Amino acid sequence: MYGIKPNPNKQILIKADGQNFLRIPIKTVLFKNGDIFQEKICSEITFFLEKNKEIPELLKLKKWYVVVSEKIIAISQGRSFFIKDIKPSFFARQLCKYVKKTSAGIGLGSPWTMELAIREAGILRIVIASFFSVIAKLFGVSGVFYKIVGSQIGAIDGPTKYSLYPSNVSAKLAPKNPQQAAQKIRDEIKGKIVINGSETHFGGAVIIDANDLGRNVLGNATNSSNSFFEKLMADNPMGQTNEQTPIIIAIRK
Repeated sequence: MYGIKPNPNKQILIKADGQNFLRIPIKTVLFKNGDIFQEKICSEITFFLEKNKEIPELLKLKKWYVVVSEKIIAISQGRSFFIKDIKPSFFARQLCKYVKKTSAGIGLGSPWTMELAIREAGILRIVIASFFSVIAKLFGVSGVFYKIVGSQIGAIDGPTKYSLYPSNVSAKLAPKNPQQAAQKIRDEIKGKIVINGSETHFGGAVIIDANDLGRNVLGNATNSSNSFFEKLMADNPMGQTNEQTPIIIAIRK
């Protein structure tokens, strides 16, 4: 469709809140600590549009958004750490044993990610959340842990074999001030990407923590709801292996 290929086992087209959208993945260079993420994201989008002339024509006519993986924001902010440099505490080594591991990622199920969670939220909040989570599960209620510690802790990622270096040997925190980061991305795109009227259809930027099991909007600089973007990204079109496509242009069809 439009000469753009989806990532393996994904699709370009999806319906969200009764509207059809194209989700176009953009392959980028690797992001690194110290990058000015909003400038680099805008540069990668500009390069993509120059190579795919049919897409700017759509942007002139249709509402469009930019959806960004939280990983590249966190990496740019220096919130990704080599696991060899993280020294897990006794509490981290013990608590991580009780975390359910999934195929979508290690989450807090490693001593390194649990250590980052403890540093970010504090040991007291982690212990309280763990206690109430165990109680809640006895009654068939899940998700209590992350409701107590917050979505920032839920976005902590650990090393995975399928990730590109250095993510395969690193653990990372969620982005700092993700709402402000989303606004910076939106403003950069508004100021730099002008395609004969496309800016009037630009709806803004979103930062999302997405994997093959779930999605969670961390920063939303648009007039649309978080739930809309979580539906828009329902099948995680960015991919979950080494696709290297952390940016999505979503265009209303």
